Amino acid sequence: MVIIIGGASHTGKTLLAQKLMERYKYPYLSIDHLKMGLIRSGKTRLNPYSDGCDLTAYLWPIVREMIKTVIENRQNLIVEGCYIPYFYLDFPEEYLKEIKCFYLAMTKRYIEEHFTEIKEYADEIEMRLDDSYYTMEEALDENEHVYWYTHDWNADVIWIDGEYNVFEEAVRRIEETMM
Repeated sequence: MVIIIGGASHTGKTLLAQKLMERYKYPYLSIDHLKMGLIRSGKTRLNPYSDGCDLTAYLWPIVREMIKTVIENRQNLIVEGCYIPYFYLDFPEEYLKEIKCFYLAMTKRYIEEHFTEIKEYADEIEMRLDDSYYTMEEALDENEHVYWYTHDWNADVIWIDGEYNVFEEAVRRIEETMM
């Protein structure tokens, strides 16, 4: 099985991937690590501040083929990152049955009520060198963007609203798929 976790920034994708790795003993791939490896090695002209659409267009074809290889080899993998397009269904049908994909997003109410906490937990797993760009307006904008795109593509979303219980909800949805 391949578990794909996409969605808005600061929603806990990396933390969720870490917890799922510990629970299921599946390796995980951070698309941010792949991005930085390609940038630091000079294999791309993109940089950490490149447009998200440009990064997705560059990274997704590589990640998609890695996922196909994992499935063909009957292995397991967790993939997480912001650069997962909402049209991930571009896999052939035989691959889709081996993939569980969902996106994390916060509701407007959650962002407005918990923005200070969201910023405090930003470094829970990885150290962010500069998080000053992430304002409440940026969070509201990005999560609204996730809402519209996931709605248009009928993607599976874990909405963060009220209590932060992303791990429990993800496990429930994954285990439904495994049955």
